[in-house]
Amino acid sequence: MTETTIHRFTLILADVSKIDEQLEDRVFEAGCDDALLAERDGVVYLDFDRSASSFEGALRSAMDDVESCGMEVARVEPDDLVNQSQIADRVGRSRESIRLLISGARGPGTFPPPVSGVKGKMRIWNWSEVARWLASHSLIDESEMRQAALVAEVNWACLRAPDRKDPRS
Repeated sequence: MTETTIHRFTLILADVSKIDEQLEDRVFEAGCDDALLAERDGVVYLDFDRSASSFEGALRSAMDDVESCGMEVARVEPDDLVNQSQIADRVGRSRESIRLLISGARGPGTFPPPVSGVKGKMRIWNWSEVARWLASHSLIDESEMRQAALVAEVNWACLRAPDRKDPRS
């Protein structure tokens, strides 16, 4: 018997800006009874607590359920773009600990460079690159690295989908 785990993630819905009773019914009937349907600033999303043997299985089954009721997924959160505080939160370390890893003052050095904000106050990294680096130095579990890579891959595919609108428009 395969062991299942609860996997938590959020699917942002494409081309949906309001929640109504009809949408709630469609989502529930599609099998998303393990998700909270919500909206923030015109972005509608499903916050999942899905039971599956793997994160990939949970994510793919949730996306299949959403697509079965005629909707599309715009992207998955937690997103691949992160700042220093988000890195610290995701790995359960202090911001100072992460700052020291970034600067090379602690750890093996060679922390991945930020993808944006090099000269600004708010630097941004690709979480999948950071997770790969952390896993290679045994600072996070390999499964967390694979999860980060999958989210980045799915989000890239969603971004590249033809005729995809930004969920905020």
